[in-house]
Amino acid sequence: MGCSRLFIHISFLIVLIFFFSIGEISASIYGEGRILLESNNPSNPGKDLADTIRIDPLDNFNKYKGGFDITNKHYWSSTAFTGIYGYSIGAFWLLCGVLFGGYLLATTLCCANRKNRKLQKRVPCSRQCYLWPIIFGVSFTFLAIIISGVVIGGTTRFHSRAKTVMNIIIDTADGASDTIYNVTGAMRGIRDNIALSNEGDETSNFLNTTSQRLDMDAAELSREAKKNRRLIDKGLKIVYIATVTIVSINLVAVIALSVCGFLKFRKAFYMLLILCWLMAALCWVSFGLYFFLEKFTGDTCTALGDFQQDPHNNSLSSIVPCDELISAESVLLDTRVGLFNLINEVNQNISTIQLPASLGPNLVRICNPFSSAPEYNYQPENCPPNTIRIGDIPRVLKMFTCSDVATCGERQYLSNDNFKTVEAYTSSIQNLLNAFPGMESLVDCQVVKDAFTEILSKHCKPLKKFVKMVWASMVALSTIMVVLVLTWAVKAFHEKSHRFSDGSIKPHMEGASTLKVDCADDQSNRKLESIV
Repeated sequence: MGCSRLFIHISFLIVLIFFFSIGEISASIYGEGRILLESNNPSNPGKDLADTIRIDPLDNFNKYKGGFDITNKHYWSSTAFTGIYGYSIGAFWLLCGVLFGGYLLATTLCCANRKNRKLQKRVPCSRQCYLWPIIFGVSFTFLAIIISGVVIGGTTRFHSRAKTVMNIIIDTADGASDTIYNVTGAMRGIRDNIALSNEGDETSNFLNTTSQRLDMDAAELSREAKKNRRLIDKGLKIVYIATVTIVSINLVAVIALSVCGFLKFRKAFYMLLILCWLMAALCWVSFGLYFFLEKFTGDTCTALGDFQQDPHNNSLSSIVPCDELISAESVLLDTRVGLFNLINEVNQNISTIQLPASLGPNLVRICNPFSSAPEYNYQPENCPPNTIRIGDIPRVLKMFTCSDVATCGERQYLSNDNFKTVEAYTSSIQNLLNAFPGMESLVDCQVVKDAFTEILSKHCKPLKKFVKMVWASMVALSTIMVVLVLTWAVKAFHEKSHRFSDGSIKPHMEGASTLKVDCADDQSNRKLESIV
C-alpha cells in the first residue's frame, strides 16, 4: 500500500497546485477587468475605454498605462507578459526535467563506477505498486485524448473567426481604395475634357495634381492592406499550425508512452518519457500564448467600442486617423456647393430656351441631387419624377444632334463634335456624383464604423469565447501531462530500484526485510541469495 499512498499524495499535491494557479490567473483577470470597468464608468471621463495597467518587462517591470496602441512596443511587451503564468510554469517544469535527468544520469554513472557496493534495506512492495501506475496512466491518457480534441476544436474556431475579422478590415481598406480610384477616374475625365476644349488650364492643372496625389494615397492604402493581410494571415497560420502540431505530437506521444509502459518496452519508454516531459512544457507555454491572445482580443474589442462612441479621439487614432479627415469635409462641402450651383444654372438656362411650338411646352429639367443651403446633403432619391440625371443629358440631346452641319434638320441644333463634348462632360460629372456617397462615407469614417460595428456585433464575443476555451483546455491538458509524466516517471524509477543488473525483478517477501544490492554482478547475487 506504500506505493498507492505515494501516488495519492502526488496527485493531491498536483491538484492543489492546479487550483492555486487557476486562482492566481482568475485574480489577475478580475483585477484587469475591474480596471476596464472603472474606465467605462461615466464618472471617469478622462480614462480611455481600452485603458490597461500591466507590467512592462521592457521598462524595468514598471506599470504600462498607455492604453491600447498596437504601434507601441511597450503595449505589446506588457500584454505578452500577461502570459507569464504559462511561460514560467513551462520553464520551471523544463528545469525540473533537466535536474531530474541529471540526477538519474549521475546516479547511473556513479553506480557503474563504484567498486565498493553496499547493501541497503528496502521496504517490501506488493503487486499494487505496479498496478496503480498503470491505472493512473491509462485514465489520464483517456483524459488527455478528450482535452486534446477540445484544444484543437477551439483553436480551429478561433483561427476561423480571426481570419473573418481580418478579411472584414482588409476588405474595408480595399473598398476605401476603390472609392478613391473612382473619384480620381472622374477627375481625370473632367481634366481631359477641359484640356480638349483648350479652356481652364488652371482648373486642369489642379485636377491633374489632385488626382495624382489621391492615386498615390489609394495605391499606398492598397499596398498596406495587402502587406497587412499577408502578415496577419502568416501569424494566424503559425499560431494555428504550431498549436495543432504540439497537441497532435503530444497526443501520439502520450498514447505511445502508455503502450510502452504497459508492455515494458524500456528504451522506447524512456525516450517517450523525455518527449512527453518536453511536450508538457510546450503545453504550458502555449497556455501562456493563448492567455496573452485573450487579453489582446479583449483590448481590441474594447477599443472598437470606444471608436464607435468617438471616432476622432480614441485609442485607435494612431492607426485609424479619422481626425485627419476633418479638413477634407470642407473640400467636400465646396464640391457639393459648386455642383448644386452648376445644376441650378443649367436648369435656368434650359428654362430660357425658346423652342418651336411643335416641340411642346414641356422641357426636361436636370435633377439636382443636393439639398438646399446650408447642408447641401447628397440626396439623389429626392429627385422629382419629371427630372433626369445629369448623366442622361446625352440621351435627350441625341435627337437634336446631326452628324453634318450642312445636313442638319429643323429640330437638330447640335453638331456631332459638340454632342461628344457634352457627353464627355456629363458622364464625368455623373461618375463623380456616383462616387460621392463613398467619399462622404470615407471622410465621415462611416465605412470604418460599419466594419467595426459588424465585428463588435458578430465576432467579438465568439473570438473571446474560443480563445478562452483554448487556454482553459490548455491548462487542463498541461496539468494532465504533468500528472501523467510524474506517474510514469515514478513507476520507472520504482521498477529500476527493484531490478538486478541482469534486468530481472527481485522477489518480494512480506513480513521481513529484504536486501537491496546496488550494481551487483551475477556472482554476488547468487551469494546473497544463498545467505538469505
